[in-house]
Amino acid sequence: MARRPSGITLQQLQYFIEVASEESITAAADVLYVAQPTMSAAMKDLEARVGRALLVRSARGVTLTTDGAEFLGYARQVVEQVALLEQRYLGRPPQRRLLGVSAQHYSFAVDAFVQMVKGTEAPEYEFSLRETRTFDIIEDVRTLRSELGILYRNDFNRNVIDKLLRDSGLVFHPLFLAQPHIFISRKNPLASQDRATLADLADLPRLTFDQGSNNSFYFAEEILSTLSSKREIRVSDRATIFNLMIGLNGYTISTGIVSDDLDPEIVAVPLDVDERIEIGWIGHSAIPLTELALRYLVEVRAVVAGFGVALLG
Repeated sequence: MARRPSGITLQQLQYFIEVASEESITAAADVLYVAQPTMSAAMKDLEARVGRALLVRSARGVTLTTDGAEFLGYARQVVEQVALLEQRYLGRPPQRRLLGVSAQHYSFAVDAFVQMVKGTEAPEYEFSLRETRTFDIIEDVRTLRSELGILYRNDFNRNVIDKLLRDSGLVFHPLFLAQPHIFISRKNPLASQDRATLADLADLPRLTFDQGSNNSFYFAEEILSTLSSKREIRVSDRATIFNLMIGLNGYTISTGIVSDDLDPEIVAVPLDVDERIEIGWIGHSAIPLTELALRYLVEVRAVVAGFGVALLG
């Protein structure tokens, strides 16, 4: 019986990370200036060494298997640690830093991302921040397109979200509990009130983020999504929703954390309901976060604490 090859090389890990990033063996070979047959052979040898299929090959490129997605997380950890060792002991320049974050449409997530980027000392980096749909956040993290995701859960959607996370090998880590607020224009008559009620909102356009083909109540970014509204507008991005708040006196329901720097024309007014919004981050249950991802979470906590919100954990 043939023996399984032993040992994994650092080069194979670097090749694999690039193949996963490009979703193509040919494209990865071009990026790394390696012959395509050499790259293909390296990937087959890597799979033989680990004894598992890591890639699904097709005419359109490659995708990660479940094992491949998990393996990618560990590969990134090893390559990053080697780069830190070389930087510390061999005087090598800092390596190009990589981080992907997917989030629901929260300004605090953007504020924290800004602070994280400003604090990055690497001369080269490649970061991504995707404000996207709830289901897509989970898919991004499951497939390691993003290292972590930011989303909410509450008593209404908790069971559905938790099951989907378990099935995807992901875990929800609470960050803070938020009292629901409405986001409205500073010119909206409700902006001068200490609190708003559901009755106050009856005749205003309700603005919600479109969830695409997964437009289920359970994936809505806004609580109370099952309540009927006479005027409903769905949007796909935060700039549009803010413009509609200003132009149409519309509202959306969110955490109450709004940045004056990023959103100077929008204010948050507490909503008088017996609900709480639990904001947290999601990541792979078996894959530790990289140093950069941990730094991003530090910035998230700092931004949230700056608004006087108590942190969990």
